[in-house]
Amino acid sequence: MHWLRPAVLFLAATCCHAAHAQATPPPTPAAAAQSTPTPPEPVDSALIVIRADTDERLAISAIELAGQPDPTAALAPTLEAITRSVDQRSQALSPVQLRRVPIIRLESLDRHWKFDSKRFARWRDALQTATEPYAADAAELARRRASWQLTRQHPTDIPPVLLSRIDALITLLTRAEQALAGPLSRQMELGARANALEARLQSGHAAVTDAITYLDHQLLQLDAPPLWQAEVDSPDQRAAASDALSSGLQIELEFSRAYVGEHRRTQFLFHAIQVLLIPLLIWGWHYSRRMSANGSIEAATQRVLARPVSTWLLLSTIVMLVIEPDAPLLTLQIGMLFALVSVLRLLPPGSRRLLGYWPLVASLLYLLGGLGIVFLSSNIAFRYYTLALTVTAMLLTGLVQWQAYRSGHTRATGRAGQALRMAAWGAQGLFAVSLLANVVGNLTLAEMLTSAIIDSAYFGLLLYVGIAALLSLLHLLLSRPSLARYRLARDHAPPLLALLRRLGIFAAVVGWVVYAMDSFRILRPTYTVLSSLLSYEFSIGEFSLSLGQVLAFIAAITIAFWSARITRLLLQDVLQHGTSISRGIGNSIASLASYAVLMLGLIIALSAAGFKGSQLALLFGALGVGIGFGLQNVVNNFVSGLILMFERPIQPGDVVEVGTINGRVRDIGMRSTRIKTFDGADVVVPNGTLLSEPLVNWTLLDRNRRIEVNVGVAYGSNPQQVLELLSNCAKQTPSVANEPPVAALFVGFGASSLDFSVRAWTRDYDNWLSVRSELISRIHAALQDAGIDIPYPQQDVHVRSLPKAPPDASGPPLPPTA
Repeated sequence: MHWLRPAVLFLAATCCHAAHAQATPPPTPAAAAQSTPTPPEPVDSALIVIRADTDERLAISAIELAGQPDPTAALAPTLEAITRSVDQRSQALSPVQLRRVPIIRLESLDRHWKFDSKRFARWRDALQTATEPYAADAAELARRRASWQLTRQHPTDIPPVLLSRIDALITLLTRAEQALAGPLSRQMELGARANALEARLQSGHAAVTDAITYLDHQLLQLDAPPLWQAEVDSPDQRAAASDALSSGLQIELEFSRAYVGEHRRTQFLFHAIQVLLIPLLIWGWHYSRRMSANGSIEAATQRVLARPVSTWLLLSTIVMLVIEPDAPLLTLQIGMLFALVSVLRLLPPGSRRLLGYWPLVASLLYLLGGLGIVFLSSNIAFRYYTLALTVTAMLLTGLVQWQAYRSGHTRATGRAGQALRMAAWGAQGLFAVSLLANVVGNLTLAEMLTSAIIDSAYFGLLLYVGIAALLSLLHLLLSRPSLARYRLARDHAPPLLALLRRLGIFAAVVGWVVYAMDSFRILRPTYTVLSSLLSYEFSIGEFSLSLGQVLAFIAAITIAFWSARITRLLLQDVLQHGTSISRGIGNSIASLASYAVLMLGLIIALSAAGFKGSQLALLFGALGVGIGFGLQNVVNNFVSGLILMFERPIQPGDVVEVGTINGRVRDIGMRSTRIKTFDGADVVVPNGTLLSEPLVNWTLLDRNRRIEVNVGVAYGSNPQQVLELLSNCAKQTPSVANEPPVAALFVGFGASSLDFSVRAWTRDYDNWLSVRSELISRIHAALQDAGIDIPYPQQDVHVRSLPKAPPDASGPPLPPTA
């Protein structure tokens, strides 16, 4: 049994090989001490009975584990399948032969090697999971057996009964180790085979990558004699090329079958979408036939719905390109070829004016390019075919340009037409370069330019028609009358459709740019440069940050803000208008949900920026210090906003008074609340102010408002008549509520009038001033009709005495006295 411990260590190293393949920092002394196995020690005599029972159960459990079917037996067929795939590619093409393979074939081989590498990585994880219990039990059994052997070697104070118990236990532990030896040896053998296969996977993938890099560097170098010096292939060369072609097709077919078997979930999703499209398109076909009679459907939508088979094929191709971007190139090319007729049949009606005959030419050239596989068995035949395809493309492009010029296309289509014409002239120039390269002997550049132009043009046409078809279907679904009764669909369908249109166009443009860069062989070097640029790190103290992490942080924050905004908008609309919950609860739920999404996005953004748990704790601690000193008001307002949302003393739409501010609450934000005054001004009030100052809410529980009108009538009027008149006027006024009842009161004797007051309630708070104005008008008219005066303010002045006037010398003379 001396070989068992090294075997266990070897098996553990084999299982963890993938994790140890990455560079890791050296462990600290503490970590190294913790990872070092504890050396065996003798068992304390007082614990012999307890330890013996525990170790006996462990040994029995290990024997039972060894008697179960080996879980690694189910993993062997997968390893053999990966090995056969690697053998097939390695035997078909050597590293030297790879440099003479067309670039599209190398790209497919690169996908194949990546696929097998990912499949092997998943297999390695499954092997580690399956063998871990065996390795752990074997190591633990060996350690405990050694402890009991040390205990048996010093039997000074151990009774004979316990010594016999120790001997039996050592025998049982040894038998358990022997039982595990068989499965462990098989697992070790499987791990050794896996290690050898992993080395072959790495070397094979590296050889393909080197060949692609070599061909990319050879784009500007001659790799064949000039066309006038080219020799016809010998029979042996044609036979070898034919065998290579047949072997390559066989490898591609095997790759396709293995890909389908490995990606069952993706295939299920793809076929589920295909199945779901069938009833949708059948309904659309019937709907278009019914609606086309009265002309109530757009021409573009009519074309998409009237041709369900073509629409199904086109949408299936788009879905395949989206959810299976790493599928075999042969599968993707066949799918795009199947969609060729659908693309031509589903062109939007208005595209003929802009594109002319370009779609037909692009589709025809793509079909001819796909047929070039027939000539791959002969180098000279493929060279002449590429030359003929280039000349044909130049002629067809020139004819389309001439036709567009004669039909006035340059004046009729504006900027879009101008961009299309510039693209056509650019394609003509690249076709000319391809033709010259083919003639002088640069076959790699000639084949790349011709196929890249044709493939990019057709792929752009495929995306254009596919996005147009998707938008037509979405427009039809969102404009259905059955959805119009939902406020969410009625109010947000147009902006949602516009947003989806912009997103679809943006995704199509990005996809086309990536595809075109890959076709023109500039995607790999661009990706390499961007990867090195984005991975460049700069340090700030002990913290390091890369440009890629900064961009990931910005992208995550942007997505978080948009997600929070959309979440709040949708929840407000659904909860406030689609449910029967109390007023204001929907706004609080929507606000809190948006804050939660925002906080989650912030955490994700910080993680994307490279912050670890300890760094985040340090960051939040620093923020806590900053909050304690300089951000008290901000935190106070934020917490006050949360209190406002939970307690809901105010809600959006309420009429409130805060200090000298009177107005209607527009929204309650994270830091402040916006109030629109009745004069039309928007006032931003900090949330802390709303809680710290007296707050009057006129519409918290209901929208009732009391109206009070004071009236004075002349002395001498009949008070009972006035009371009845005021009560009747209030009851007859529209929008005056019956409950609480109207109250008319004789409130006192004024200086110049008898004072009365009428008090009434209205449930229409927004129009209470209009109701009060109507009530005053009715009271005035009723008093006039009853002949009751509303007196002016009067004041009586009583003169009690006047001072005597002094004699005036200039007056008439007094009469003489007797």
